[in-house]
Amino acid sequence: MNHPTNYGPNPWHQTSWDARAAGNFVCGGAGAGLVVFAALSGARGAALTGFVLAGLALVGLGLFSVFLEMGRPLRAVNVVFNPRTSWMSREAIAAGLLFAAGLAAVAGIAQLVWVAAALALVFLYCQARLLQASKGIPAWREPLLVPLVIVTGLTEGGGLLLLALPFTGIVTSPLLTGFGLLLIARVLVWRAYRRRLEGVVARGAGAALDRAGQMLQLAGTPVPLALVVALLAGWVPSAAVPLLAALAGLSAAFAGSYFKFTLVTRAGFNQGFALAHLPVRGQPR
Repeated sequence: MNHPTNYGPNPWHQTSWDARAAGNFVCGGAGAGLVVFAALSGARGAALTGFVLAGLALVGLGLFSVFLEMGRPLRAVNVVFNPRTSWMSREAIAAGLLFAAGLAAVAGIAQLVWVAAALALVFLYCQARLLQASKGIPAWREPLLVPLVIVTGLTEGGGLLLLALPFTGIVTSPLLTGFGLLLIARVLVWRAYRRRLEGVVARGAGAALDRAGQMLQLAGTPVPLALVVALLAGWVPSAAVPLLAALAGLSAAFAGSYFKFTLVTRAGFNQGFALAHLPVRGQPR
């Protein structure tokens, strides 16, 4: 790997993960969240099939992005051979099981959609742990990143389901309430996460995270949350419900995707070299 010219004691931006790696977290997380919301929505028939297949397609697209990033793509199958120590292996295995359960659910065994939803949660958790396992990157190794990535994926999935409302007509008050609670949880975890990183991350990483945070805290939270409240309170004419629900879903999903893309591609500064004890000539170690 070629290191930038400032390779040394100061933090520098990692070059191993780029937009292709970010695509796995953006698409895979949103797809897994959509599978979870497909189960919670109570959809049946063509609607359930559409939601689950769309979720699986996004998960597959994310994994394909990682495939494109590999230096030796033909060896991609080796990723499943080390589940005991590798979160990437666990993610791949969870994805395989998720595809099996999801396809079985749309093939006629509707009860398996709950199994697919559980596996989607496992997949999301593996994704979060995979990113958090990069201990050399302060913005990634923070433990609060795990719940942040999970709640972001679920919020994106709920947003995508609402985005399809003009075509499916499927929405319930409990579903909207759950989506609204996820919006609140996401921004609260984000703020706690960002406070923990204050003075820890490099200046470039902090600036990138703050830009993503502005998107989460402005377009990604108050706008969809206000629309959800209006929908739940019945302040919206019935003819406008599908459009406003779709707008809430779009703004929430876009903000989450922008955050994860920025997190991977812009905030990945390592900590640089840290020498706790400098050698002194003539002094014992």
